Amino acid sequence: MASATITTVWRQNFQQEIFRLDAALFNFPLVFFDTAFPGFFRNTPIGATESTRYDDLKHNVDHSRMIQFGITVADVSGNIGGTWEFNLRFDLSRDLFVSRSIQFLQDNGVDFDRLRRDGIHFDMFAQLLSRVVARHRNLCWVTFHGLYDLSHTLKTVTNRPLPPSVAAFASQLGIVFGDVVDIKYMARFCQGLRGGELALTAIAKILKVERVGGAHQAGSDSLLTARVYTKMRMAYEIDETLFAGCLYGISARICKPIAVPNTNGRRCFIPNATTPAPFLRCITTHTSVFMIAAPFSHVL
Repeated sequence: MASATITTVWRQNFQQEIFRLDAALFNFPLVFFDTAFPGFFRNTPIGATESTRYDDLKHNVDHSRMIQFGITVADVSGNIGGTWEFNLRFDLSRDLFVSRSIQFLQDNGVDFDRLRRDGIHFDMFAQLLSRVVARHRNLCWVTFHGLYDLSHTLKTVTNRPLPPSVAAFASQLGIVFGDVVDIKYMARFCQGLRGGELALTAIAKILKVERVGGAHQAGSDSLLTARVYTKMRMAYEIDETLFAGCLYGISARICKPIAVPNTNGRRCFIPNATTPAPFLRCITTHTSVFMIAAPFSHVL
């Protein structure tokens, strides 16, 4: 496995680095990502129904925004094409947060003074990330315990609140991201990983995978996710297609929709038969110029 460098991205180098990420995705289709966000405004009680858990998830995500977005790209052999940590503008005097979550991030090295001063403007980040996602339709998005990571990323690239139900949420994830793998769910079926009931750092320690950078920072966590995933595939000879679309924490499976041609030159994405709540969306095909790729906020 190659490069272990984490590129830290602020407002000053954002456009340069988002273009580098876009270029890398043509050769490195595995995407490992992690987010930092300002906490949970609702805490879901143990034993709550899935509907209640989703309502709390939606409330928490709809009323907050990402602080960091970490992304590592790799090929199917585990070669790393780059790791980026995007730092978004966050102002503790204006933005909503949970105090203990902010203190936790500060204790782990997140600099909120610099985020306020040099952080990437959220609207610009959302617009260009949306175009990257819309431009690359054959990626596999890999996360660890990624329900909230996916939710925050979905809200960012669509520029909309989360869908009203679990079924609609799973359907929209399939349309926007396509193939999704959750390592924590995969770990349930790997001997010696305690049924997946472990944190990422604990699984990395069992597998003898070393961390680069600071724990609980999005860039470092995305890179560790990539290394753990590669090690698990080798050690357990995993066929990840068996776990595609299964997220730890919800029962609905995320199904990649089928692209079919349409008479007006657009691609229509029709969910597979197993998608819980079938519906149709169309995404304009633009591939020649990155800046005109249709962002999801305009098409969903």
